[in-house]
Amino acid sequence: MSIEVENNDLIWIQRALAGDLDAFGELVQMYERPVYNLAYRMLGEPNEAEDAAQEAFLKAYSNLERYDAGRSFKTWLLSITSNHCIDRLRKRRLTYLSLEEPLPPHPALTSDELGPEASAIARERSQKVQMMLDDLSPEYRMVVVLRYWYDLSYTEIADMLETSESAVKSRLFRARQTLARVLEDAAPELLAAVVGQE
Repeated sequence: MSIEVENNDLIWIQRALAGDLDAFGELVQMYERPVYNLAYRMLGEPNEAEDAAQEAFLKAYSNLERYDAGRSFKTWLLSITSNHCIDRLRKRRLTYLSLEEPLPPHPALTSDELGPEASAIARERSQKVQMMLDDLSPEYRMVVVLRYWYDLSYTEIADMLETSESAVKSRLFRARQTLARVLEDAAPELLAAVVGQE
């Protein structure tokens, strides 16, 4: 993120702390897409991801005075989002265990710009990726999403998760091993899309 964007964030944050709701609205507009995308990749369901994104913004607003201006606002916001999604996944797991029924299939995000055939291929690929992500533990899923969808560094991920870089690398290594086992019979391009190239 550029210094200019970070400076703009600080201006909006200061205004929001002074009671300007429109200023926080500007921050929501700036970051609603990455927050929603993270929630979707963590939760796998568009409506639940939308709810989680809204709740993450509410949590961020109510804790705005705790934000450390020395950190990236985006990283802080994604940290709130990921923690909220993990809480939801834990509650979901408890519900799942009590009902003993499989969760509904996860719909994929589609692009209006794709033609019917390309859209169908993209949808199928996205569904496969989401199903594989769903098989990972929340902690492993989070590091995969943050590393390969958001291209965050090990340092940024460690900062978000309040852990060490070596712990992040270890989780990512184990997550990639798990995904590689699942993908042994899959196409190489799908393997690259999920586990990434270092």
